[in-house]
Amino acid sequence: MGHLGTLDPFAKGLLVLVVGRSTRLAPFAAEWPKTYEGVIRLGVTTDTDDLTGAVVATASWTAITPAQLADVIGSFRGAYEQRPPAYSAVKIEGERAYRRARRGEVVTPEPRPVEIRELEIVEAAVPDLRFRATVSAGTYVRSLARDIGAKLGCGAHLTALRRTAVGPLLLGDAVAPEAVTRAALQDAAVLVADMPRRQLDKKERDAVVHGRPITGDPIANTGSPIALFSGDELVAVADQVGDLLKPRVVVAEG
Repeated sequence: MGHLGTLDPFAKGLLVLVVGRSTRLAPFAAEWPKTYEGVIRLGVTTDTDDLTGAVVATASWTAITPAQLADVIGSFRGAYEQRPPAYSAVKIEGERAYRRARRGEVVTPEPRPVEIRELEIVEAAVPDLRFRATVSAGTYVRSLARDIGAKLGCGAHLTALRRTAVGPLLLGDAVAPEAVTRAALQDAAVLVADMPRRQLDKKERDAVVHGRPITGDPIANTGSPIALFSGDELVAVADQVGDLLKPRVVVAEG
């Protein structure tokens, strides 16, 4: 069993699990964007960038105007270099940052590029800002809250977070953990829905499930992986090498 991204302990919402041979497809969905709803509280900075941490600074937020808030929120839409939280699973010299932070070490993870594809303030009941955001894989929403507060000059932290979507998968279609059954599992093909497809005949299927390349009618080479199907059954994901389709990941049984 695997997953497409964990949630912080205080967060709620959608957690996508992959089971059995579907775990082999998880890397193809690793870059799916994620959508969240949450609450940012202005005026208080914590060492974890959320409500679980210790307060490290406070500042007044009362002088912030709606226009200033709109400008700052707008400035975070698009790409920016984001520093992960000190209390995060990012590795520093081979060790998780949160382990170093818990020992009292000063932890400053290196910034990395992220993309804030959508960011909207749904309700500004200051000092609380209820927001909706769609972000690239690897984005820390805690860090986004912290950085918004820093740019406003008052500091901020995250007090609530709920994940509502991972790529095309929606919270509204999710199943509660205690209600999961085999019948509730979605077809693994959802993980390769954006890939070009190619149908296999019986002889080709037999070759592919044993990891052998096939020839004939290759798809125009876009450089992207190709999903190989036998009818509605996802058999494998292959790479196109010249006129050959070489299986990279096989998910169907032989």
